[in-house]
Amino acid sequence: MTILKSDGWMFLSNGIRDLFPGYFALVMATGIISLASMMLGRPHLAEALFLLNIAAYFVLAVLMLLRLIFFWRFMMADLVAHSRGPGFFTSIAATCILGTQFVVIAHNNLAALLLWGLGVTLWFVVLYTFFAAVTMRAVKPSLETGINGAWLIATVASESVAILSLLLVPAVGAYSRALLLFALVMYLIGCMMYLSIIPLIFYRFTFIRLTPAELTPPYWINMGAVAITTLAGATLILNAGKSHLLIALLPFLKGFTLYFWATGTWWIPLLLILGVWRHVVRRFPLRYSPQYWGMVFPLGMYTACTLQLSRALDLRVLRAVPAYLLIIALAAWTAAFVGLARGLFRDFRSRHGRVQPVPLS
Repeated sequence: MTILKSDGWMFLSNGIRDLFPGYFALVMATGIISLASMMLGRPHLAEALFLLNIAAYFVLAVLMLLRLIFFWRFMMADLVAHSRGPGFFTSIAATCILGTQFVVIAHNNLAALLLWGLGVTLWFVVLYTFFAAVTMRAVKPSLETGINGAWLIATVASESVAILSLLLVPAVGAYSRALLLFALVMYLIGCMMYLSIIPLIFYRFTFIRLTPAELTPPYWINMGAVAITTLAGATLILNAGKSHLLIALLPFLKGFTLYFWATGTWWIPLLLILGVWRHVVRRFPLRYSPQYWGMVFPLGMYTACTLQLSRALDLRVLRAVPAYLLIIALAAWTAAFVGLARGLFRDFRSRHGRVQPVPLS
């Protein structure tokens, strides 16, 4: 006996099972470009991207939840893997960046507080699960195959929690000092993670053969991680008057924040050169992949952090730069979004309406 089972449903099931762990980078990229647009006085663009980001976050959250329920073994295998596990860090950063949008664009502190609570919970669960698993594993991959730019999303996740915490300080009343301290601690943890991980990546770049296929877009997080650290540091500086501790640390915060911005600026030409080598010299095909959102996010974050740094340190020479950077970030976002839409439409057309007999057992 047989039943007709839609090939489309099988495709959806397989898609959920094999869902790319780092797909929340789409929300990260859309969110930061929306915030940068608001910071640069383009509220209509910011609001449109905000609404789109709410929808994207909801869809991805549902898909991840379905994967956890129906394919939890696949999901757990990914979470504790050296190569794919760091992709889950994007869920933390996406949650907190969306929460930041609710504060800055929608002025909805309640929704932002709920997302902050979810983001902090994910930070503890996901980060400690991953790092405990890869530490205790008996058989480990080589540095060549085990590490990639996605590891630095641990920094991005920590700094996103710090930024949202700072923005929620006015909403928590008596707990404001505790939240300021928590934000400072998360900022410093993010710094520690970057300074711990980036030497391994730099060593992998310079002393181990790197093929075009291995030079994936998430390596742009080398820059994006220091960009969001700059944004968090600049936001701490702007809020220093609310805490005696932050006032005492101002010289350190200013120097360290400028250091991270300079580091991010240094990475950009090298990453562009490597991109030309990959796609022009070595002719690696330029096709859409969800990993490209990990390239769009750093471009948007560098725009936002440069503007915030110019305000925090009164660097007027930098204030004209973000408007041009936003154009580049929007172009990259549009290209990635068109690639996503074309891929979904192509898959829909190739599979919609086809049925196949499946044995009923």
